[in-house]
Amino acid sequence: MLRFIVRRALWLLPTIVFVTFLVYCAVRIGWDPVASYKRANPRASKAKMQQYREVNGLYDGFGGYLRGYKEWLWRFVQGPEQWSRSIKGRAEVWPPLRYAIFNTLRLAGIASVVGISVGLSLGVLAARHPGGWFDTTVNTAAFFLGSIPPFVSGVVLQLVFAVQLGWLPPVGVYPPGHEGFDLMLMLKHLTLPVTVVAIQTISAYSRYMRASLLDVSSADYLRTARAKGISEGAVLRRHGVRNALIPVVTVLAIDIGALLGGLIITENIFNYPGMGVFFIRASTNGDFPQMMPYLVIIVTSVLMFNLIADLAYAYLDPRIRLE
Repeated sequence: MLRFIVRRALWLLPTIVFVTFLVYCAVRIGWDPVASYKRANPRASKAKMQQYREVNGLYDGFGGYLRGYKEWLWRFVQGPEQWSRSIKGRAEVWPPLRYAIFNTLRLAGIASVVGISVGLSLGVLAARHPGGWFDTTVNTAAFFLGSIPPFVSGVVLQLVFAVQLGWLPPVGVYPPGHEGFDLMLMLKHLTLPVTVVAIQTISAYSRYMRASLLDVSSADYLRTARAKGISEGAVLRRHGVRNALIPVVTVLAIDIGALLGGLIITENIFNYPGMGVFFIRASTNGDFPQMMPYLVIIVTSVLMFNLIADLAYAYLDPRIRLE
């Protein structure tokens, strides 16, 4: 196990470098940072334009891309104080990005805990009696709710609970002008966006878990356990669920890594200042200094959670030899 962790960790760094270089090239080609800077600052002189090129390493040609990426990466690893400033008012990139990361972690974390725990539990209960009334109810509800796009469920929840009933606030983290920390007020603002994300998560993971558990239910080790007189509930808890979680862990790790990138649709519907809103604004402005740190965080989180998934395999099934 230790050899596997070390080997994967050694491969992780060059993988991040290679993928972020591809991202760097894609941003340079797709958004043209120089043209974006000129649109955002129409009165910028030629000297300012040249300065922006040099500060961000926006050189031409493939060799220029390599040189520019190397300079950008060196500034990035030195810390936020060395990062290039935004094209809008030369504002620092890290303070709004840090605020967006914190808000997305809060929303995604709560929604993931609620959605995954409820979804997996419903999947296990449904798989105990396949074809029964509970299994049929869970499958039907999961299929129906999972087919509703977040932009539909978000708007419906806003109209019902915020506009018509007035029970919950429709947007934001706090009301405009609010200062300080208020847990109950923050939870009220989080209720609707968390519900939208949790609905999708529950519908997906209840079906994943049910299908995976039914797939292992006829395995030899489960028949042996039943032959020993162990109750069906104990067989599922001790043997079935643990092995059924192996394929679910793969989807889980990818989903959590992607969630850190921001729930773009949900955050925009509820005007929630997270990573999704941050990226939409940065990409709309073609703000190269804002987009690159965001994309690096996404790439790193996805790769890290894939490593965590591989390690979880060994814990869930000792027969898997990672060495």
